[in-house]
Amino acid sequence: MASTETKPAADAGSVEAGLDALEVAVTGRPTFRQTFVTKIVPPVTAVLVVLVVWQGLISLKIVDDPTKLPAPAAVWHAFQHDWLHGTLLGYIWTSVSRGLLGFFFALLIGTPLGLLVARVRFVRAAIGPILSGLQSLPSVAWVPPAVIWLGLDNSMMYAVILLGAVPSIANGLVSGIDQVPPLFLRTGRTMGATGLKGVRYVTLPAAMPGYVAGLKQGWAFSWRSLMAAEIIANFPDLGVGLGQLLENGRTASDMAMVFEAILLILFVGIAIDLLIFSPLERWVLRSRGLLVKG
Repeated sequence: MASTETKPAADAGSVEAGLDALEVAVTGRPTFRQTFVTKIVPPVTAVLVVLVVWQGLISLKIVDDPTKLPAPAAVWHAFQHDWLHGTLLGYIWTSVSRGLLGFFFALLIGTPLGLLVARVRFVRAAIGPILSGLQSLPSVAWVPPAVIWLGLDNSMMYAVILLGAVPSIANGLVSGIDQVPPLFLRTGRTMGATGLKGVRYVTLPAAMPGYVAGLKQGWAFSWRSLMAAEIIANFPDLGVGLGQLLENGRTASDMAMVFEAILLILFVGIAIDLLIFSPLERWVLRSRGLLVKG
């Protein structure tokens, strides 16, 4: 009898030990060397490889027409020229300020719209397919009607950004809410979290992974929409953004300027992701125990 009574306790202890072994806790922040090796060296290596291949195409005369592929030095001189003349930061700020402000408006519209679509069955049946269709519509398609409706001013730019970003934000939130376990919602209602309280304390926090994915996609759509609008809608009062810089290079057949604009557009997209969306995504994952390192 004694042996049979102690066996469950031993089994419970072994199970607990096994569960503890499955939970790998990582304490402390990574060292500078670890960060340097894992996060800095790989992208720097990739950039160096691209530059070596690029320069090799020029040096080996595989591409010897500068109107098709400029040398890296020519693109660097274009950057230098705009920096010394004080216009480089102006190009970036014109586009980034438009993009972020337009994305903020899209956030204000897309979030309640996503909540409405996710929670009201009639609204989902009515406009859910429309949102999905708008999300797949190329951003450049909105530029001509926006110019006709609103004219060549910043309101046209913001309209194009909204039409590109709102569907992605709303659909991302709808997807996140659809994946919330019903038990969470019932528990929230039992504890008094109904109406707006339920949205604030239960629905939105539980739907955050899908919502953040929608935000990232919404920013990508809004940035592409803005570049398309700046390329097509040329007007002096709009200022010169990165899309306009790209179009100016094409008009002048200046491939160094074209590559300068392409690299700046790429740089801004990567910077916004690294500074805003990647930390937000890590925070969401870490708060759910899905990210134990980094």
